[in-house]
Amino acid sequence: MDKLLYEEETYKITGACMKVHSSLGSGFLESVYQEALEKQFIKDKIPYKRHQKLNIVFNNEKLKKYFVADFVCYEKIVLELKAVSFLRKDDEKAVT
Repeated sequence: MDKLLYEEETYKITGACMKVHSSLGSGFLESVYQEALEKQFIKDKIPYKRHQKLNIVFNNEKLKKYFVADFVCYEKIVLELKAVSFLRKDDEKAVT
């Protein structure tokens, strides 16, 4: 397996996600997990911005459309939550 780009930060974020999942389990809407994860980030002292607007550039030109990330952690890691009972093949692309 390839080494993660931000290994230490990714480990902390993954740990926070696992704490939320262990506590709440499955079956809730993404908004519930987002709120719980925000509380866990605060507890774990993980710097984040929630619902961060990210500009999109195409051919060196900023588009009018933008992407809103669920979280941007450490000012460099985009985290998009998914609340599904199983991952489809297409969903895996968003995870990698």
